Amino acid sequence: MAKHGTYDCLIIGGGHNGLVAAAYLAKAGRKVCVLERRHILGGCACTEELWPGYKVSTAAYVISLFQTQILRDLCLKEYGLRILPRNPSSFTPLADGRSLLMGPDAALNQREISKFSVRDAAAYPRYEALLERVAATLEPVLAEAAPDPLPLPVGWREIGLSKRLRDGKKLLGMYGAIKSLGADLPEAVELLTGAARPILERWFESDILRATLATDAIIGAFAPISAPGSAYVLLHHVMGEAGGARGVWGYVQGGMGGLANALEAACVDLGVEIRRESPVHAIHTDKHGAAGVGLEDGSQLTARVVASSVDAHLTFEKLLAPEVLPEEFRAAVARIDYASASAKINLALSVPPRFTAVPGDGVGLHHHGTMHIGPSLDYLELAYDDAKYGRPSANPILECTMATSVDTTLAPPGKHILSIFVQYAPYKLAQGSWDDIKESFADRCIEVLAQYAPNVPGAIEHRQILSPLDLERTFGITGGNIMQGAMPLHQLYCFRPVAGWADHRTPVPGLYLCGAASHPGGGVMGACGRNAAIEILRDKAW
Repeated sequence: MAKHGTYDCLIIGGGHNGLVAAAYLAKAGRKVCVLERRHILGGCACTEELWPGYKVSTAAYVISLFQTQILRDLCLKEYGLRILPRNPSSFTPLADGRSLLMGPDAALNQREISKFSVRDAAAYPRYEALLERVAATLEPVLAEAAPDPLPLPVGWREIGLSKRLRDGKKLLGMYGAIKSLGADLPEAVELLTGAARPILERWFESDILRATLATDAIIGAFAPISAPGSAYVLLHHVMGEAGGARGVWGYVQGGMGGLANALEAACVDLGVEIRRESPVHAIHTDKHGAAGVGLEDGSQLTARVVASSVDAHLTFEKLLAPEVLPEEFRAAVARIDYASASAKINLALSVPPRFTAVPGDGVGLHHHGTMHIGPSLDYLELAYDDAKYGRPSANPILECTMATSVDTTLAPPGKHILSIFVQYAPYKLAQGSWDDIKESFADRCIEVLAQYAPNVPGAIEHRQILSPLDLERTFGITGGNIMQGAMPLHQLYCFRPVAGWADHRTPVPGLYLCGAASHPGGGVMGACGRNAAIEILRDKAW
């Protein structure tokens, strides 16, 4: 039955960014309603009981980037959020029976890397220290709306003096932070703009270490490790402290949906109304700007602020009437790159993977973190070569995690959930349909894993395969892109979502972006939601 209502702000999408924005707005005394089209909250950071007794983090599977400021402001630990650190955090097996185990323990890293190169073992702490210095410089940039420093065409957007002053202050702060890097500046510039492969080849000589680190540079990106801009993603593995310390990625107890549960509890206590199974059909406007939304069931909700946590394509090209946007803005939105090549496989296992490189039954230390199947730089590069021609990788890159190694609440006693993030699975296929080939592609991924852990095929009790097309359908992410838009240099910072509109505002007064389509982009950070709420409150003194 259709329902009507009037609010100060409507949030489209109940993912983690939408919930964060709602909480901050409600905390400031605003009347807020969150509209989620699915039956569960969290967006890609959700937990579903796919099979009896199995709580599966269907899409996103680890957390670190989530801002500690948000954890404190919204008291998420008090609302039940528990983040379980992973130690060790990385395991890479080789076909010859050797392996590399790494984590936050410097002594462990020294011993493990030394098995392959004493020189690399000495270089690794220096490499980590460089990344940490550069990451510490960048992190403040994530915690505020991006500036709009570019000269805009006449008539495109009027930027007032107060915003120009704020933007100038941000740019001056960034200048000072970059200046503080001193002699690290040339390497910092290369990390921000260059390719991951040559950087890693210069730092290290052992291919297994290079490959282990390089995998971090391409997760979620349709790009090879030799592409300019891929090095920037290396910084992410030392950003964030949600896992308890800088760069420590963790599991959310109870699955990634535990974050959404804590955010929902905070929102409810702050007076936020949350409506599940309430897909938005259209964003309404009038001569003053945003006026509310219409739902698919016929409900009409009124508000002078609408904040969208869905991507720019859906917001501007699906939910808005074309005539309310300037033509040059619509053209810029239409050019946004959503190229994607990621798939997700979730397995219920009767026993843990038994790797030939680490003989033995039961859960071992190597099961705690990410198990990388991608033994060399050439392997990673060749996996991309297939995808660039519209073919799924014949030898895919697999990032496997088993949260049940540290969280026994997720599966029946003795059972396990193996989460496999797969690259490359191009959204656009040269031939055929993902609906036709996804099961055979999943078979191939398991075959590849079985080359290192032969017992896996026989241990599978249930499986789910989410192709890029499934990710698009299920989570409402265009092209199956988990970042709500690819993150090359021309789609980051003051260029996200498009140049001239990087501060969460849009050409429609009262309409804002509060999801990963805006700065600072993809990842379970919450920064997009918090930064958007700050800008909304700056504009709207109700």
